[in-house]
Amino acid sequence: MRLILVAAVALIDADGRVLLTQRPEGKAMAGLWEFPGGKIETGESPETALIRELHEELGIDTWASCLAPLTFASHAYEDFHLLMPLYACRKWQGTPKAREGQVLRWTRVSEMRQLPMPPADLPLIPILRDWL
Repeated sequence: MRLILVAAVALIDADGRVLLTQRPEGKAMAGLWEFPGGKIETGESPETALIRELHEELGIDTWASCLAPLTFASHAYEDFHLLMPLYACRKWQGTPKAREGQVLRWTRVSEMRQLPMPPADLPLIPILRDWL
């Protein structure tokens, strides 16, 4: 089974809400809500991948020093295994905007269970709740 490395981030605003993005139509798991991020390319660190993905997907800039490793997900899907470190970030430049057709939503961790999310993301919710 192939291993896919994806980095994700919990962007936390001044009110303690976390930004989630909804996967657009035409993508795998379309309609599900997830933490922003993306695949780690060959030669990239997870932090470098997140900085790149946040700029591409949301038009915001952050720095490795502002990405705090929080936890990770390890989940076996039908045709691949996902390994996903989750970082917390409270400092970035710019206002997040949907640049790839996705829908954005600032949400409280207590509300995340009501949203449909990929199976790999679900175990991250209680850890994030306890941390916030």
